[in-house]
Amino acid sequence: MQQIGVGVKSGRDVNKFEMMKLTKEKCNFVNCPAIKESPVSVECKVKEIKELGSHHMFMAEVLSINADEKYIDEKGAFDITKCDLVAYANGKYFELGKQVGKFGYSVQKKR
Repeated sequence: MQQIGVGVKSGRDVNKFEMMKLTKEKCNFVNCPAIKESPVSVECKVKEIKELGSHHMFMAEVLSINADEKYIDEKGAFDITKCDLVAYANGKYFELGKQVGKFGYSVQKKR
């Protein structure tokens, strides 16, 4: 299993793109690189930063959402199960992707 550790390393000390063999891609609305290998890229403009003790919460306006076509289903919706997602909890990484439920019937969007 590949060890993922860019979340605990500072960009001042290590080139995270190089370390993880990722490709920088130009964004359309913001002045920072997107990750070409990412299934979705969300460009945002920070509107407010709230200090929450040891962390900060960023409030932002979404300027653009870009998704690779291979993750779009036959109805034109984003299919998250095609993304090979991982999650981090308690010092460990977990594979994601299996649907285990859905939002309430009375409030779900009709397609």
